[in-house]
Amino acid sequence: MAEASAPGPGPDDDPAAAFLAQQESEIAGIESDVGFGAAVPAPGPVGAEDLGATVNGDVFQEANGPADGYAAVAQADRLTQEPESIRKWREEQKKRLQELDAASKVTEQEWREKAKKDLEEWNQRQSEQVEKNKISNRASEEAFVKESKEETPGTEWEKVAQLCDFNPKSSKQCKDVSRLRSVLLSLKQTPLAR
Repeated sequence: MAEASAPGPGPDDDPAAAFLAQQESEIAGIESDVGFGAAVPAPGPVGAEDLGATVNGDVFQEANGPADGYAAVAQADRLTQEPESIRKWREEQKKRLQELDAASKVTEQEWREKAKKDLEEWNQRQSEQVEKNKISNRASEEAFVKESKEETPGTEWEKVAQLCDFNPKSSKQCKDVSRLRSVLLSLKQTPLAR
């Protein structure tokens, strides 16, 4: 991970102490919840390596090491700033999203207007159809009432025959009704004598 360019632990020093110092500094960085800032080094044994900064969990060491607190703050500020390419991408992405939002709002408004127009046309066609049906139903009702009030002797079976469908091919029934059909036809042709 990090290479020591400053005087630090050599091959003769205790590697366990260096490992413990590194782990304590990483834990201190996690506890302080510093995502883009300088890691706070934990006190460790003398000669432990000085960890420079933590960026997204990766530890980077400064070549010269921070000399005082001001240098550490300057280093943290430098690390928290985004690269120019990422900043440009964010601006372009924000602009593109705003354009897409505006376009979707325009499209949504157009759809709403079209739907409103289609609904008005449908309502108009529906009301015209309802009026036509009302006129047709009234006419057929008047004809039916007029025919039903006529009571001339011998026309009862003719009225019944008008209500029945005698075409065997248009019948959608499963049962055989040919016998009933033949009885009704014979009664229509030869009315009962009183």
